[in-house]
Amino acid sequence: MSFTREEVKRAISDGLLSFPVTDFDAEGRFDAESYRRRLEWFISHEISAVFVAGGTGEFFNLSQDEFREIVRLAVNTVDGKLPVIASAGLSVATGSAFARIAEEEGADGILLMPPYLTECPQDGLVEYARQICDSTSISVIYYNRGNGIMQPAAVQRLADACPNLVGLKDGKGDMQALNRIIKTVGDRLAYVGGVPTAEIMAEAYLAVGVNTYSSAVFNFVPDMAVTFYKALRAGDTDTVRRISREFFVPFVDLRDNKAGYAVSLIKAGVDIIGRPAGSVRAPLEMPSADERARLESLVETAKGY
Repeated sequence: MSFTREEVKRAISDGLLSFPVTDFDAEGRFDAESYRRRLEWFISHEISAVFVAGGTGEFFNLSQDEFREIVRLAVNTVDGKLPVIASAGLSVATGSAFARIAEEEGADGILLMPPYLTECPQDGLVEYARQICDSTSISVIYYNRGNGIMQPAAVQRLADACPNLVGLKDGKGDMQALNRIIKTVGDRLAYVGGVPTAEIMAEAYLAVGVNTYSSAVFNFVPDMAVTFYKALRAGDTDTVRRISREFFVPFVDLRDNKAGYAVSLIKAGVDIIGRPAGSVRAPLEMPSADERARLESLVETAKGY
């Protein structure tokens, strides 16, 4: 760990957040050397934190041994330049195990994913997150998504109980609900936009005081992703609307063709730009030839920015 809780909180409060894909070889095994090169390329751009083995990085498809190797490699490669945030979740026992691995390998924090499958009462969600927070001393960002959606009172109880909880990432896109959380919990936490292709919601996030978001497309169009973020923060609405109209709206249309394409299209994109990371693992599927051609056209569009 290189960054304190307050430093992690500041890093995820402002600036573009990157979520690299996880590199697999032709046999579907983790490709450490390709991943190392990807991380070196990532941190050469203007970003404020690196989230490894996240949703875009197929956390849900990784073994604990692979996870350990990924975190160790990321920490060594980033070398203290930026906070490295890994993931944890699924159950209290599994989430605590992932959190301990992340801490042992030098990560600065974890993104706490929702519990696996079952519907959850609010008190149960607080207890799930509290126990995993208590299993580690590093910073925790709670991912408010799926079957793990906490209401404002639950977020407040969790923040009160866990000093190492530094942030909340929104994965629902319900601005009224998010605004209620922000108004209830206030600046005790940092807030991150985290719906798939979060740029499409960036203006709405900014309106409720959320200054940053996770950018999956940064994996294959980083210059455009940075341009879009800078324009957003500078109030350059013409650029924001033009990039949204020419790139993000058609990208979201393509993404919605099939479940899981929020990840699969990113892996296709990195291949298109000559930085391949292999295919996604089941149950995800790679795009069809026609869909890939449409994505290639969008990559060409992005070069204009």
